Amino acid sequence: MTSPTPTASGVELLSADFPTLADALDYAATGDSGFNYYDGRGALIAVLPYRDLRARALEMARHLSPLGRGQRLALVAHTHPDFAVMFYACQYAGLVPVPLPAAVHLGGREAYSRHLRQLMSDCRAVAAFAPPEFMGFLREAGAGLPLTLAGTLDDFLALPAADEAPVRPMPDELAYLQYTSGSTRFPRGTMITQSAVMANLKGIFNHGFCLTPLDRFCSWLPYYHDMGLVGIVLGCVATQRSVDYLPTRDFAMRPRL
Repeated sequence: MTSPTPTASGVELLSADFPTLADALDYAATGDSGFNYYDGRGALIAVLPYRDLRARALEMARHLSPLGRGQRLALVAHTHPDFAVMFYACQYAGLVPVPLPAAVHLGGREAYSRHLRQLMSDCRAVAAFAPPEFMGFLREAGAGLPLTLAGTLDDFLALPAADEAPVRPMPDELAYLQYTSGSTRFPRGTMITQSAVMANLKGIFNHGFCLTPLDRFCSWLPYYHDMGLVGIVLGCVATQRSVDYLPTRDFAMRPRL
C-alpha cells in the first residue's frame, strides 16, 4: 500500500466497548483504518491496516502459544509495525507482552544493554523480540539468560506453530506488564489486566477526548511510554482510528516536521 489508511473507518465507531484487546482488534479489522509510519523527512514508509495487523497477529499467535500460556514475552518497543504484530499476537496467544524501552540513553550501548538485561531478568521473560535495528542490543542483553529465543519477527515465525488456534485471555487475565520509567529508582513492573486497560481506554476516549468521525491521530510518543502505548496504540485500535506515526528521535530534533 502506497497511501495512508483513511480517516473514515467505514464502520460504526465504538469507543473501547470491548471486553479484551483482542476483541477490540477483531472489530477494528472490519474497517479501513490503521497505523501509518513516516520517516524523519515525512515520507510514508509503512502502512499497517488493522485488518492486516489482525491477520498477521493471528498467524504469529500460533507460533507463540507453544511458549506457554501466561508466560512473559519481552518486546523492544520501537515504533515499528513488527512491535504491533507481536504485541497483539500475545493477546491472541494468551502470553503476556512486556514492552521494553527502545532508547539508548546517556550511558551508551553498554548501559542500555545492561538495562534491557535487568528488565528481562526481572520479568522472567521466556523469549525476547526486537526489530532488526535493535538486535545487536538484544543479543548482548540476552546472553546467558534462559530465553527460548531472542530474535526478530521472522525468527519467531520460524518457531513450530500450534495445530489449533490458542485460547484467548479472559477479561480478568493479564493483558501486559508495563514498567515504570525508573527515573528515581529501578523500574517497577505493573501487571495490567484486560478489564483494567479496557476501563482505562473507555475513560480516556469517552471523557478525555471529544472526537468526531473526521478525527485521526498523529503521534511521536514512544511505544514504551504509557500514553504512547495505551493512549495511542491500544486506544486507536479500540476506537477504530487511523494513526500517523513520526519517529520519536526525529520529531524531538525537528518538531516543525
